[in-house]
Amino acid sequence: MEIESLTYQSVETRAVLISLRRSIISKVGAYDQWPLILVDLYTREGIVGRSYLEPYLVQAAKYIVPAIRDLAASRAGSRIAPLDDFQNARRSTHLLGYEGIAMIAIAGLDIAAWDALGKAAGLPLAALLGGTVGNVQAYNSNGLWLSNVDGLAEEASSLVAEGEFNALKLRLGREKLQDDLDAIRAVREAAGDEIKLMVDFNQGLSFDEGLRRCHALDDEGLYWFEEPLAYNNTSGHAQLAREIKTPIQLGENFYGPRELLKAVQAEACDCVMLDMMRIGGVSGWLRSAPIASAAGIPVSTHLYPEICAHLMRITESAHWLEWQDWAYPVLKEPFALAGGQLAVPDRPGLGIGWDESAAKRFQYD
Repeated sequence: MEIESLTYQSVETRAVLISLRRSIISKVGAYDQWPLILVDLYTREGIVGRSYLEPYLVQAAKYIVPAIRDLAASRAGSRIAPLDDFQNARRSTHLLGYEGIAMIAIAGLDIAAWDALGKAAGLPLAALLGGTVGNVQAYNSNGLWLSNVDGLAEEASSLVAEGEFNALKLRLGREKLQDDLDAIRAVREAAGDEIKLMVDFNQGLSFDEGLRRCHALDDEGLYWFEEPLAYNNTSGHAQLAREIKTPIQLGENFYGPRELLKAVQAEACDCVMLDMMRIGGVSGWLRSAPIASAAGIPVSTHLYPEICAHLMRITESAHWLEWQDWAYPVLKEPFALAGGQLAVPDRPGLGIGWDESAAKRFQYD
């Protein structure tokens, strides 16, 4: 089969702001609205590749969007070759640094380029990469923030019902240990003792408090402890991984494959989760996930469930997909969800498109 060669032409970006059904309340901030950057990559052959980014902060789009546009302009007229483009873009940012806006811009354009190639081939991304479409096991990350413990039971029940989930994410790190214990018990009473509880501290603990809190919670049967400490405290997480029975989960803040490799070499985590915006898009994932798989470390995802579901289908040590519906208001046709699994559809590329009326309604400058 001959895949049509595609050529970069231009890119259009739109920042949209979506109201969340459940407010985020965490150690890193509180949010009632969630910003997205929608990316449309136009090719000379008429195929449009799409992607989106989740920059956390509304004002971040002011810095990320120009970087995406500059990167696209530098590629105008050249053939789309995402793995080569990823490597070349990384080399071009040596003097700026690999982290932050430079990598985020690379990721936004990279994901759209892979979407375009899938469309040109008439294949879903998972199939283009040598895999198949199908289901991916997921946990619901749509709630259970650091809100009042009294409301967690009802919320847990509704989260399970959203997709027949058998796994949920709960945020911990309240001021008192007893409050975290009460939160765990409230969720279990509502969702059932068999529910898998992934817990996230959102980097909210100092090293000494992290040691105390994780030791105190180590016999609670929790599925993993995610980022108890600041994400770059590699030695601290390595000590936790040595001392704590509960698996330590890191990775959403890894910028590219080298950062993942450093954590693996330091034995700082038992499992990893990759964030599409930070790891470098699809190309960054393809360079990073095999490092974890070769070390026997399970690979999960952070945000971007539609994009990540394709990649989980071709990842050797694929573990859990983090599911949220935060982008759903602007997606034309969200992926089907049932039995705690997200179904990768048999649609070319990523299989996503924009609800244009919603995108216009939510757009901001």
